[in-house]
Amino acid sequence: MRNSIYSCLLAAFAVAACAPSAAQTPKASNVNPDAGLVAEFTKKVDAYVKLRNSVTGYAPDLKRTEKPGEIAVAEKSMAQMVRGARADAKRGDIFTPATQAMFRRLLHSQLTKGGGEGADNKAIIKDDAPEPKEVPFKVNADYPKEAPLSTVPPDVLLALPKLPEDVQYRFVGKHLLLYDAKANLIVDFMLNAIA
Repeated sequence: MRNSIYSCLLAAFAVAACAPSAAQTPKASNVNPDAGLVAEFTKKVDAYVKLRNSVTGYAPDLKRTEKPGEIAVAEKSMAQMVRGARADAKRGDIFTPATQAMFRRLLHSQLTKGGGEGADNKAIIKDDAPEPKEVPFKVNADYPKEAPLSTVPPDVLLALPKLPEDVQYRFVGKHLLLYDAKANLIVDFMLNAIA
């Protein structure tokens, strides 16, 4: 009897010694699992804006005008300078495969959430977005003036990484563009952003 009590105590101590202490137990993390991808995406967008600003800093200043011709000439000049500076740019430089997966996940959650909000967001995007045949899917291409610019619902914008002032998200069908409004340029794009 004494041996069995001794054996039970020894086994209990062995189990207690092998169990992790409170200090060793991993705690639940409050860190956003996408934080690294968001930081990488933001860094690439900021680098684009810095490049655009550096090359367009040499362009003559456009005075405040209501003349569409002068605005168009300034936009085309700016776009040409940006194209020259990023002649090697290609699809996926900013929307990397990992970033695209994150965007699809974030968009899916906003377009399928309950209470009708997801359906409303999807309807706004669908009703507003131009057809894919209206817009060239090419990095550094001009966004056609005759094609409408889609509206991105506010709660969808809040779910996506924040962009600098002149860079915008725009939908074309179910695809997502990174659009430079200042240069009227397609910076990058991802196909099938919306399932």
